[in-house]
Amino acid sequence: MAEAALNIEPMAGMRSLRVLARLLDYPTAELQDAAGDMIEIIGDERRWSQAMRVTLMAWCQRIHDADLLELQATYVAQFDKGRATSLLLFEHVHGESRDRGQAMVDLMGEYEAAGFELDARELPDYLPLFLEYLSTRNEDEIARWLGDIRHILALLTARLQERDAEHARVPLALLALIGAEADVDAHRPKVKGEAPDHTPEALDAVWEEEAVRFSAASDQDCALQSAEGRRLAERKQSVPSDPVRIMTHNADPAAEFAARSGQLDR
Repeated sequence: MAEAALNIEPMAGMRSLRVLARLLDYPTAELQDAAGDMIEIIGDERRWSQAMRVTLMAWCQRIHDADLLELQATYVAQFDKGRATSLLLFEHVHGESRDRGQAMVDLMGEYEAAGFELDARELPDYLPLFLEYLSTRNEDEIARWLGDIRHILALLTARLQERDAEHARVPLALLALIGAEADVDAHRPKVKGEAPDHTPEALDAVWEEEAVRFSAASDQDCALQSAEGRRLAERKQSVPSDPVRIMTHNADPAAEFAARSGQLDR
C-alpha cells in the first residue's frame, strides 16, 4: 500500500505513532531495514508499560528476521480479504453507507484545518494515515481522538486476536495509551459469534450482493445521520467532562536493559 508523505514533521515525543502506522502498512524490505530504528523509538516510549514495549520490540525483531514474501502473504490474507479486519476506520461503523462519506469529509476537514496535506491515494480514514496525522498533534488532542475511536479500536483488536494476528498489537497499543485495553473484552462475545468473512465462500457471496442503496433524502439528512460527523462538531464546541488522558509509565533501568538486550529474540 502507498505510504503517506507529510508536509509536517511529527513531534519527537509521538514518533511511536508513526512506528505503529508502519507496522500496519504492507511489508517491504524498507520496513525490515527500519526495524532497528523502530525498536529504539518504542523502547524510548514511556507512555507504554515495559511489557507493552517488550512485546512491540520483539515483533519488530521478528519482522526484521522473517522472509519478506511470507510477511506479505500473511498481510494480504489478513487485510485484503473480507471487511471484518479492515483498516478503514469508518468501515466498522458505517460500512458502505453514505454516512461514511460524510464522516470522511469531516475528517478531511480536520486534516486541512491542521495544515495536514496528503500525496498518497489512501482514504482519509485509513488507520496508518490517521496515525500519521495524530503523530503531529499534541497529547491532549491525541487523547481526545483515541477516546473518540476507542470502540472501533477495541472491536478491531478483538477481531484480530480471534485470528491470532500479530497486528492486533497495534490497536491494543493505541488503547493502552489511554488506559482502555479492557474495552476489548466487551467485544469478544460478539466477535466469537461472527461468521468469517474472509473465506472463499464468503468472498463469493459479497460479489453477489446488490449495489448499496442510499436512504438519505438529501445531503443535509446524510450529515445529520452521521454519528461521526456529529461527534466531531460536538467536540469542537464543548470540553469533555471526563477528559481522556495519555498514560505515562516510569522506567525501570534494570528491566529496560533486560527488555532491550535479552528478550527481543523471543
